[in-house]
Amino acid sequence: MKILVASRIHEKAIQLLRENGFEVSVVEEPPEDELARLIKGFDGLIVRSKPLVTRKVIESADRLKVIARAGVGLDNIDVEAAKEKGIALINAPESSTQSVAELAVGLMLAVARKIAFSDRKMREGYWAKKEAMGVELSGKTLGIIGAGRIGSAVARIAKHGFNMHILYYDVSCREDLSKELGAECVSIEELLKRSDIVSIHVPLLPETRHMINEERLRLMKKTAILINTSRGAVVDTAALVKALREGWIAGAGLDVFEEEPLPKDHPLTKLENVVLTSHIGASTKEAQEKAGIEVARKIVEFFKK
Repeated sequence: MKILVASRIHEKAIQLLRENGFEVSVVEEPPEDELARLIKGFDGLIVRSKPLVTRKVIESADRLKVIARAGVGLDNIDVEAAKEKGIALINAPESSTQSVAELAVGLMLAVARKIAFSDRKMREGYWAKKEAMGVELSGKTLGIIGAGRIGSAVARIAKHGFNMHILYYDVSCREDLSKELGAECVSIEELLKRSDIVSIHVPLLPETRHMINEERLRLMKKTAILINTSRGAVVDTAALVKALREGWIAGAGLDVFEEEPLPKDHPLTKLENVVLTSHIGASTKEAQEKAGIEVARKIVEFFKK
């Protein structure tokens, strides 16, 4: 069986495939036309968030049986086109849980304690002590939108590390979180009104696109902080820029954006009360190793059926 690896994945994953008899070729992030040409003759394809696996690529495949995303979600894969051709889809949903959760908490601290702001001012030669007055996380109320693997991990860090009170909104209430963390299951409106920090952990679906819009941003406290490490389009960017400029909320920490890469002159880059990172939630050595090995194992299991 031949596997095309079209993104950089951990060497241990490639080794695992070869040890199980697979012929592996690596071409990192080829453009659409090249990938459509390369895919012929391969039984499996592995990607990360890039390249895009479009309908054109899928329809060009003549032997493809499985597409694996070494990460969470299948955003860059035309799922419908794959289903139409009977191609199986695999991902690694648990691989980046801890890494993304830790980044979310890091963004909370960066915004609450004005760490990025202070760093910028120091590099400019300005001692911004008075302007860098922040707030503690300890004892504050954290609202988790989406209490799945990552949302729950964030809640645990916040509860055990900072003794934060946890509210969460999800499609269904979870008794385990209530028992373990004393977490309250509430409506999204109540969560936004009561939380000092709101952290988003939902997939991008038609019903979650612009879930956080102008109306909901206006429900938040003026002292509140919004954190998004899920998908950029869950938040209405224009409404968020307005909220940050006009002081409806105190600040935001964002790892994901409606447009990626974020343009250099984007309005968010001009605001002092927002911390921006370049979609690095899963960008740790540990997460990438886990993701690569997880999809490699799943591919081995798939072809051994």
